[in-house]
Amino acid sequence: MSEPPFRPREKLIEYQKYFQNIHKHTYLKGPYDKITSVAIPAALVASSLFLIGQGIYNMSHGIGKKE
Repeated sequence: MSEPPFRPREKLIEYQKYFQNIHKHTYLKGPYDKITSVAIPAALVASSLFLIGQGIYNMSHGIGKKE
């Protein structure tokens, strides 16, 4: 009792040939890989740097202290 494959074998061979012929880094081969491996980490870095800068500014000017 074997279940059918998710994709036909011909389609898998076609995908393998496509991805093996692309000369990019492995993590950038898919169509949406630039979003997940470049844009999201860049946004996280930018927001964390902004918040660190804002905290340093607030500490140096004494803004937002609890009395």
